[in-house]
Amino acid sequence: MKKKVLALLLSVTTAVSLIGCGGADSSGDTSAPADEPAAEDTADAGDSADAGDSADEAEEPTSIGSSKEGELSITIWDENQRAGLQEIVDDWSKESGVKATIQVVGWNDYWTLLEAGASGGELPDVFWMHSNQAQKYMENDMLLDLTDKIASSDKIKLDDYYEGITNLYQLDGKQYAVPKDIDTIALWYNKTIFDEMGVDYPDDTWTWDDFAEAAKKLTNDEHWGYAIAPSNNQDSFYNVIYSMGGKVISDDKKSSGYDDPNTIKAMEFVTDLVKNGYCPDLNTISETSADALFEAGKVAMVTQGSWMLAAFRDNEYTHDNCDVAVLPYTKTPDDRVSIYNGLGWAAAANTKNPDAAWSLIEYFGTKEAQIKQAELGVTMAAFKGCSDAWVKSVDCFNLDGHMQMLNAKLVFRPYSKYTTVWEDMQTEKLKEAWTGDKATADVCKDIAATMNDTLAEE
Repeated sequence: MKKKVLALLLSVTTAVSLIGCGGADSSGDTSAPADEPAAEDTADAGDSADAGDSADEAEEPTSIGSSKEGELSITIWDENQRAGLQEIVDDWSKESGVKATIQVVGWNDYWTLLEAGASGGELPDVFWMHSNQAQKYMENDMLLDLTDKIASSDKIKLDDYYEGITNLYQLDGKQYAVPKDIDTIALWYNKTIFDEMGVDYPDDTWTWDDFAEAAKKLTNDEHWGYAIAPSNNQDSFYNVIYSMGGKVISDDKKSSGYDDPNTIKAMEFVTDLVKNGYCPDLNTISETSADALFEAGKVAMVTQGSWMLAAFRDNEYTHDNCDVAVLPYTKTPDDRVSIYNGLGWAAAANTKNPDAAWSLIEYFGTKEAQIKQAELGVTMAAFKGCSDAWVKSVDCFNLDGHMQMLNAKLVFRPYSKYTTVWEDMQTEKLKEAWTGDKATADVCKDIAATMNDTLAEE
């Protein structure tokens, strides 16, 4: 029955944006992020995935960065954020007298075209930067140094933003981006399916074992209890890893954490959900993302980033049937973890409009613009204390679940200089665990060995 439903679903459903600031995953990742990007996300990911693959139609230009003389070019990767951010840009234009238009380029094309621009083409004046790529762009002098501009600004104080995001965009004492947002991961659930199956809604007493038991009860011939793909790192299994005491990468970014016994235990927990049939198999999740299945009412739960608010708000089904709770914990509430990320507003080092580019970035970072970003439901704010407005931006969901995750154990999205190299490898190797072709513990040890080689080259 599920296969028949999926065949119909594939014929009528468009891909959904997984990114955040992840992005990613988001980022596959997407913050994200926002922020989770897409590879992770087939969305950052997320990044904040994150910062993944956007479901909305995005432009697919052959180049980015070009703009009419006297105008500022802005490029982002998430169509869901365009309208709200353009409204903020228009506010700035009224003050500055400079016109600026946002261009959206899908996650994968975004980085391909940005690299082409950095290698001799033309970069946009202002654009998003993500934890997957920041180190490379800063080290190669592709971003405008904002250090002195921030120091002399009466509008920007870096202490106003979350420290992990600010530090991400620093290198050798210089600041190359102003924080744009922060994302948290929460448990999104389908109230209608829970009601039909007689399962109590998730709350702050749930452990990961409670989550697994609920996924089992919520699975039948019509829907699965949960959905997760090997690419859903920031928005999904990274949170389980750190909640269970494992790690993805060492604090000094010199070694992998995939051979840590607690990391292996966490990944076995995740892949057992797939092997037991409580989640779609690899073929299904490769054809239809977790978010698309959730939006079609085919899964009861997804773990997702705050960057997905606009997509879920604007989808009729999720708008009417779904809500949000905090993530589960392992043994005590103290080990409830949210992987977080945050995008940064950066400018091209060789922009022809450095003064206007800085003026816009400075405006994006003001408390006024950060509150408006939250009020419009674009994303949570990187400016501390401004995200309450984001919670109040909708009445269809109780977004307090995401806000409560700010008070959980926050772990910054794992990254290094070449994050995308080992994350892409990680995604490919995890497919063997998803299918059961190889024991999860062996897959984790393989990932650790290859990841250590990559980190050694950094």
